[in-house]
Amino acid sequence: MGWGDLGVFGEPSKETPNLDRMASEGILFPDFYTANPLCSPSRASLLTGRLPIRNGFYTTNAHARNAYTPQEIVGGIPDSEVLLPELLKKAGYINKIIGKWHLGHRNKYHPLNRGFDEWFGSPNCHFGPYDNKERPNIPVYRDWEMIGRYYEDIYINHKTGESNLTQIYLQEATTFIYKYGISKQPFFMYWAIDATHAPVYASSRFLGTSRRGLYGDAVREIDFSIGQILEFLKNMGIAKNTFVFFTSDNGAALISAPHQGGSNSPFLCGKQTTFEGGMRVPGIAWWPGQLAAGQVSYQLGNVMDLFTTSLALAGLEPPADRQIDGIDLSPVILEGKEVERPIFYYRGNELMAVRLGPYKAHYWTWSNSWQELSQGINFCPGQNITGVTTHDQVEYIKPLLFHLGRDPGEKYPIRPSSAEYQNVMLGISPVVRQHKDTMIPGEPQLNVCDLAVMVNLYKIMKTSAI
Repeated sequence: MGWGDLGVFGEPSKETPNLDRMASEGILFPDFYTANPLCSPSRASLLTGRLPIRNGFYTTNAHARNAYTPQEIVGGIPDSEVLLPELLKKAGYINKIIGKWHLGHRNKYHPLNRGFDEWFGSPNCHFGPYDNKERPNIPVYRDWEMIGRYYEDIYINHKTGESNLTQIYLQEATTFIYKYGISKQPFFMYWAIDATHAPVYASSRFLGTSRRGLYGDAVREIDFSIGQILEFLKNMGIAKNTFVFFTSDNGAALISAPHQGGSNSPFLCGKQTTFEGGMRVPGIAWWPGQLAAGQVSYQLGNVMDLFTTSLALAGLEPPADRQIDGIDLSPVILEGKEVERPIFYYRGNELMAVRLGPYKAHYWTWSNSWQELSQGINFCPGQNITGVTTHDQVEYIKPLLFHLGRDPGEKYPIRPSSAEYQNVMLGISPVVRQHKDTMIPGEPQLNVCDLAVMVNLYKIMKTSAI
């Protein structure tokens, strides 16, 4: 989902009233980021509080390569990583994931082996292709059992995009909340729906209701579902004890546009790129009675902060034996304090860009020269491109610098000869140097692509269909 998909951020059709209301009742974060422009590494970072290059969700097979499609990968979230639900269990939390896992499809990486007590959803993206019965290869699990096509309550029609899966995910959420809300048991719910990931889908109630096509239908249903969850928390009388945060794992995929893609406006590019459209995402915090309503925080935030913040709110400390990249946002949301911190933009094994305050410096981009970029040429090429150009290792090619307040679309690089450029880079350069000098990469989990895995999984799905 893109930053520009929400009405509160200016989407013209205003089709997200519940998310807009969530923002008006809580705190809106216009400067919130994901840890990676691709979904799987981003999700790994949310649950570990660490950059993908630290937690292993990256590849070294090619420079700045995002990776193979994760369902083809043999690896997964390493045993050495400590996940948020594993830590929350120490404080007595019951943990459930609803929706897409995407951190390894082998049993050793199963979410119930990594701190979650319950799971209802899919291990990865939609497999495809669809069979002639108009059913997709979406393996749906309840805990350890793949119920998939045998679960008759799930349907999806690839010709119309109609599916009731989001409604089932909503039912799973309210059932879980009710069960542990009644018993006063602390719980953590990771509601990771994927209706806006191609192939996009929506239930019959929402199909054809958006001015934005099928993608808009899916957004409207997600918005409705979140409104239902928040209302359910209020009706249960536990809203004041429940911290809720809404965000996305990366920007909208331009490769899916126009019919199955979202909006990253006013930012440049989208998913798979380290321009703002790929990594700046919606961020909304909601906690009635604890957070003053109607706030806007310009704190630079990141999905990794949800790891550290959740632990702090649960009275727990993050692991002390490793570098944690997420910061604790509780002083920000509870006291209105802001903390200066950098945002690091990685693609694969390469640090592509850094943001500090309103300034963003690109060290690698998808173009041939500063001159081309300064003329607005080739700013956003095909998303699958792996060739990148350095801007810091050749004397006459300097990092591209933008002021994101004046230029959120990253169209007008600040001239390297200007005093502004030189003064800003004096602050950014030591941050980058210190980050690189202290970086200890994790073992890359996305280096090995086993096509036999895909063949076997496809055979399983065909057998299930029969």
